[in-house]
Amino acid sequence: MTQTVPDERGRFGPYGGAFVPEILVPELIALEKAFRTAWTSKTFRAECTALLHTYVGRPTPLTFAERLSGRLGDIRIYLKREDLCHTGAHKINNTIGQILLARDMGKTRIIAETGAGQHGVATATVAARFGLRCIVYMGAVDIRRQALNVARMKLLGAEVRAATSGSQTLKDATNEAIRDWVSHPRDTFYIIGSVVGPHPYPMMVRNFHRIIGEETRTQLIQATGRSAPEALVACVGGGSNAIGIFYSFIDNPAVRLFGVEAAGEGLNARHAATLSLGRPGVLHGAMSYLLQDAQGQVELAHSISAGLDYPGVGPEHAWLKDLGRVHYLSVTDQEALEGVRMLSETEGIIPALETAHAIAALERIIPRVAPGGTFVVNCSGRGDKDMDTIMAHAA
Repeated sequence: MTQTVPDERGRFGPYGGAFVPEILVPELIALEKAFRTAWTSKTFRAECTALLHTYVGRPTPLTFAERLSGRLGDIRIYLKREDLCHTGAHKINNTIGQILLARDMGKTRIIAETGAGQHGVATATVAARFGLRCIVYMGAVDIRRQALNVARMKLLGAEVRAATSGSQTLKDATNEAIRDWVSHPRDTFYIIGSVVGPHPYPMMVRNFHRIIGEETRTQLIQATGRSAPEALVACVGGGSNAIGIFYSFIDNPAVRLFGVEAAGEGLNARHAATLSLGRPGVLHGAMSYLLQDAQGQVELAHSISAGLDYPGVGPEHAWLKDLGRVHYLSVTDQEALEGVRMLSETEGIIPALETAHAIAALERIIPRVAPGGTFVVNCSGRGDKDMDTIMAHAA
């Protein structure tokens, strides 16, 4: 049976764990205790569910993509519309849960890292909703290419701090957030935006996102009379939207699971295909697959998509890869731009560049599934934030 929960050390097989400075150990122990208490509390779960319904807009629709299906062959493609969540992406599912934990733990200061800016916006949103100070770390390169989301964070009252070291993208923003947390452990709650980082974050973030798959199962019954599709497809950077939709189907071997990474300029050039070409190592507090050189130094990742531009991946994804339960493939920048165009022209839905990687991969995935099959693609975010990049490459 597939291992879908970490062991007592926070490990998914050999991956995960908590490799952190000593000063953070008691904070992580307290966080795990608070999360486990909250997750079994009817009061906490009821408040979380109410906010997801009345504030986030859940359940998000499951949309039949009729024209996209017709273009790609004898299949039925459904889109799980996380792009219709408040703030425009799945990220707010997790920030709602974590802000409630922060409040219950008496934390007064919120920090976060962000790449594409969607997690930063979601964190700034819930911090404003609960009246807590918020600082978001973002790579200087990402600040330039995601200017709209930077403006949104500032309007929401958050302070955006630029990470100017290394590649000046998500990895470096995460480095700065961890440095901040080490300096202010007592009053600060670090809202990590994906299923990465030290235990209990991968487990915790996954559980806050598993509602995506739970809703999908119910909605499929209503739409097709069956509770499971032939295949699920989702993009993978850190991996939160993918594990969110996969989790409810992991123990059903009849459902094929496909995760799509960023091949960037090509697998022989600059890319972010961690599961395709990475090796096990430790980054940001956990053991997982990493892009690294022969000396074990973390290599710079690249993707046209700021949300996939990360040299690591969540430890549960690393374990699912080793088990062979999820098949991971990669899509180039140019293919992702074609994915944006294809979904926009066929369905009138402009996807985020992250989601576009999953759309672009469909042509390669479909031949692996029997004709007439049902596919669900997690439409993890909308493309407003990426229009400058999309227009620049269309010129």
